[in-house]
Amino acid sequence: MKEGTHGYNMTKECLLEFDIKGTWEAMEECSKLGLAKSIGVSNFGPKKLSQILQFCAIPPAVNQVEMHVAWKQDKLRGFCKEKGIHVSAWSPLASNGSAWGSMAVMASPILKEIAQARGTTVAQVALRWVYEQGSSVIVKSFNKERMKENLKILEWQRDLTQDELHKINQIPPNQGVSGHYFVNENGPGYKSVHELWE
Repeated sequence: MKEGTHGYNMTKECLLEFDIKGTWEAMEECSKLGLAKSIGVSNFGPKKLSQILQFCAIPPAVNQVEMHVAWKQDKLRGFCKEKGIHVSAWSPLASNGSAWGSMAVMASPILKEIAQARGTTVAQVALRWVYEQGSSVIVKSFNKERMKENLKILEWQRDLTQDELHKINQIPPNQGVSGHYFVNENGPGYKSVHELWE
């Protein structure tokens, strides 16, 4: 964003070209100076990660992306696993009830059925799915009871079954954040949503 841009009340004219190389080299310098234990990226697809991997001295430790049972990120997770980059899931419940996001996770009849059969909550099933993919979850609850419920996914005696995983794979794709406000067909930045997320 251009200097002086605040929040999400931006116009397409506020966008600048993204200097991936310069930005990553500055982050590597922070790491070398001991200002960061690890450095990583957010919302990078395989194409942008490949760009960094071509020149970096320190590869990204983590890629933080929207990931949940309705936005599984299979291709990206496979790429990151191959390159040794950890995936961290923000919005693991699809950010229901906020200005963006959807009810694709919390209102899923498939997850409700699995949760009822297991005696758990829908949120626990959704979070456990992310955990079983080898990813970390970033939950945003400040409710003490919900935080305790979230942690209980680590106490499950058995993983999700193949039948449950098959059912979860039937949940239709639903990305909560389109990113349309970062697209500018005629100027700097990304020219399409596909190019943004690639």
